Amino acid sequence: MLSCCSVRMSLFAMGFLLVVLQPSTGQFPRACANTPSLLRKECCPPWDGDGSPCGELSRRGSCQNILLSQAPLGPQFPFSGVDDREDWPSVFYNRTCKCEGNFMGFSCGECKFGFSGRNCTERRLRTRRNIFQLTTSEKDKFLAYLNLAKNTPSQDYVIATGTYAQMNNGSNPMFRNINVYDLFVWMHYYASRDTLLGGSNVWRDIDFAHEAPGFLPWHRVFLLMWEREIQKITGDENFTIPYWDWRDAEDCVVCTDEYMGGRHPTNPNLLSPASFFFSWQVICTRSEEYNSQQALCNATSEGPILRNPGNNDKSRTPRLPSSAEVEFCLSLTQYESGSMDKMANYSFRNTLEGFADPRTAISNISQSGLHNALHIYMNGSMSQVQGSANDPIFVLHHAFVDRNGEFFKPSRELGYDYEYLQEPELDSFQEFLTPYLEQARQIWGWLVGAAVIGGIVTAVLTGLILACWKKRRGTASEIQPLLTESEDYNNMCYQSNF
Repeated sequence: MLSCCSVRMSLFAMGFLLVVLQPSTGQFPRACANTPSLLRKECCPPWDGDGSPCGELSRRGSCQNILLSQAPLGPQFPFSGVDDREDWPSVFYNRTCKCEGNFMGFSCGECKFGFSGRNCTERRLRTRRNIFQLTTSEKDKFLAYLNLAKNTPSQDYVIATGTYAQMNNGSNPMFRNINVYDLFVWMHYYASRDTLLGGSNVWRDIDFAHEAPGFLPWHRVFLLMWEREIQKITGDENFTIPYWDWRDAEDCVVCTDEYMGGRHPTNPNLLSPASFFFSWQVICTRSEEYNSQQALCNATSEGPILRNPGNNDKSRTPRLPSSAEVEFCLSLTQYESGSMDKMANYSFRNTLEGFADPRTAISNISQSGLHNALHIYMNGSMSQVQGSANDPIFVLHHAFVDRNGEFFKPSRELGYDYEYLQEPELDSFQEFLTPYLEQARQIWGWLVGAAVIGGIVTAVLTGLILACWKKRRGTASEIQPLLTESEDYNNMCYQSNF
């Protein structure tokens, strides 16, 4: 959101993520966070299914040298060999599992996104839905899953608490356990943190996840991995991240205690005590402190989630994005252009990310549009790049950003789609009706009451009509025969004077 990045590294990241290669599906697999693996610079753990490295005996994959891009660095990053993230993951490991077929993961023990089954041969398509289209039970389940992730240690991954140099080139491993939710907060921090140059020197104009072509594919795979970890800890293989459609919203409609947390009654910067997320602690928000100490975020708690939606700098972000701005962005035909950073003009990526005017596609870094606008509007934890994933609104926001436009691999090929894009099917008719049935259940008492009152009113009106009709017939008895036994009764009764 506020720095430049290396074009070469971003393009490599984009290519890496778009084809879903598998040098490592997480930052640091637990199985490789040890001295022998670091000294050998090899991360080829055995697959549990057959005990062989990368599941080689089952032909899932094999241990191979990693392939690195040979493209020259762009001018935005005037260094080489000073950042652990350069040519990832070669500083830590230069041999990793290369998975075959539809297998993926650090040990080739998982299926590629969009596949399932014992041999990863079954196609799978899940649907991401608008959070306001979820039933009450579905919404509550989503919130419960978030809380479970915040309180469940990751079984597969750890985080680094020091650089490779601080680990004495691998002889002194510095890793730490972390819960599943904070693992992804830390990953977002790690990708966007400043480069530590030694002493008190840092290079701030670097970001491996923003301000370049890799922004959208990086976050796409980030969400897919986050979704998968939730599926694993809950056993719910059908779980998908809901999204918040913030177009034309006048305020933060998800900022209620029923959803993502309301405002504290006495401190507008905090969440309501009745919120699901009131007790959550944030991590990785003190970038200046880490820089001064030449240290990495070690995921210790740093206080509550901060959020004060709408009380942001109006000169930078006057309002939430409009439908017209989104439609204009979607009309752009170039994914990337020019310098391929935040100064790019007529770039779909730069306009959607928010560094270009969403009405002209001309770069304007004094304003924050579209994706950036939502972060700034939240005016708290979401507004600080490195720690923005601490606020659970982050995943709702990025799931909506992800649904805007397809330039490379379609989401359906990765195993998910968005509900509004799908054609109605007979099999999904019940699913279509579910939200309406849930709403009907919630207002059932009112419906019954209305029906009773309606019945009473109808009965009264019918009685009055019959009384008037009989009175009229009585005054004309000399020309109106009695109809009780007449053969014409069934025909006459269809006539009406109303």
